This record gives sequence, C-alpha cells and structure tokens, in this order.
Amino acid sequence: MKQSELDYFKELLLERKEQIQRNINDAANEIDGLRQSGATDEFDFASISADEELEHSISAKQQQELNEIDQSLKKIESGIYGICDMCEDDIDIERLKVKPHARYCITCREIAEKTIIK
Repeated sequence: MKQSELDYFKELLLERKEQIQRNINDAANEIDGLRQSGATDEFDFASISADEELEHSISAKQQQELNEIDQSLKKIESGIYGICDMCEDDIDIERLKVKPHARYCITCREIAEKTIIK
C-alpha cells in the first residue's frame, strides 16, 4: 500500500476514533444527567434505567470499535495495515474505504461470521 493511502486511512481512523470518544463521553454525560434529573416515581426510574441500559449497550459496541481502530493504527505504524488477519492476503481497498478498521478480507469475514471469530 502506498504511503498516501496509509495516510488517508490513518486520517479516517483518527477522525472516527475522535467521534467515538465524543459519543462515549456524551453518553456518560447523558446518563449522569438522567441520574440527577430528580426522578420522582417508578415510571421515571424505569425510563432512566432503560435509557441507561441502552446507552451502556451502545457505548460497549463503540468501545469495541475503538479497540479495533487502535489495532488498525498500530498496524499502520508497523507496516502491516490492510493485510487480512486470517489469510494474510491484502484486504481490498474498497472494503477498507467502507470499514477502515476491517481485520479480514471479504472471504475470511464470511468464514469468521460463520465460526463466530471476532
């Protein structure tokens, strides 16, 4: 992969990382706000609890993506970015444009999904 392509993907990954970190912080602030909202009855408490659970679920998924982004940034630095973790072939550039933190080529991703490798 050319240096200009690596720079492009590094920028994409850093922008997405920043967005996810903002999302996680916003979710934490929203949960704190809900807790301090002065709920007065069981319906308020139930609503706050449901919102907290949803925010935690979203944050956990985004934390997983953040970890994958960090792995991709390390791969850029070590010169192995864009190589499938399973078959070690190049990951198609179009796939990386859609999902710059992709760990697998399309073929191996299908295998991974069937065998629940993550």
